[in-house]
Amino acid sequence: MLNGFFVIDKPAGVTSHDIVAMVRRAIGQKKVGHTGTLDPFATGVLPVAVGEGTKTIQFLDESEKEYRAVLRLGISTDTQDLTGEALSERPWSHLEPGDLERLVPQFLGKLRQLPPMFSAIKQGGVPLYKLARKGIEVEREEREVEIHALSFDWIRLPEACFTVRCSRGTYVRTLACDMGEALGCGAHLLELRRTRSGLFREEEALSIDTLAASMRQQDLLFPLDRALSHLKELNLTESGGKKVANGVAPVDGDFAEPVLAELLPGEQVRLYVQGRFAAVAECDNVKRLRLSRVFN
Repeated sequence: MLNGFFVIDKPAGVTSHDIVAMVRRAIGQKKVGHTGTLDPFATGVLPVAVGEGTKTIQFLDESEKEYRAVLRLGISTDTQDLTGEALSERPWSHLEPGDLERLVPQFLGKLRQLPPMFSAIKQGGVPLYKLARKGIEVEREEREVEIHALSFDWIRLPEACFTVRCSRGTYVRTLACDMGEALGCGAHLLELRRTRSGLFREEEALSIDTLAASMRQQDLLFPLDRALSHLKELNLTESGGKKVANGVAPVDGDFAEPVLAELLPGEQVRLYVQGRFAAVAECDNVKRLRLSRVFN
């Protein structure tokens, strides 16, 4: 049984759900799930949890993502990318590269974004993209997102490539569309590649073919506890480890040294027994631990 994460380099033209099915076939294991959807036309980092890794998805810190994207000025589409139908075509030839560069400051920091109709967000239990395909448009609430960094890699009008580091839930398609509207000509995305999702990076990503062909798939895994390295590590005694294995929350005496007084209410921690990652626990308001997940 494989336990951990594969950082898959998703190709264009397949869904994130397709990738999960491909990983299942490649490793011959049923317990597989992805941590966050990538658009079918997008490529890049898609962390896929396998085995016990599926239990850790809720504890991951994927609050920050990074993307590289290519936009095309002058044409707006209903999907905000190249897969959609053109909604309008407006002149762009009066623009210069400096006009795009000058946009950057107004798109940094906290922004309000209107999620696109072609998105996986559900309304009344139905994904918006299913309504959009039927020509139905419904009201959506704007959401606050944060753009931590934004820069243009190259500008060859009417196309330009930019890199953005942003909060989870940011729609880069919408960001490109909004930049096009700020310039008065509209825009849509030609390419979108995720280069980072939390700790998972492009340099560690592998193709499905590489995974399927590998005789040592275990060596390609991103370990469970490394994926949760943002959580404090606490070491249990052997007797404390036995308690945790039986689903009993540890107390101060179950650790090599007193540690609970240092924890903050709501803080999550990793519990280890003799170097083995055993559980995730959470501190409550009276400095007691509650087991969130125990791992086999």
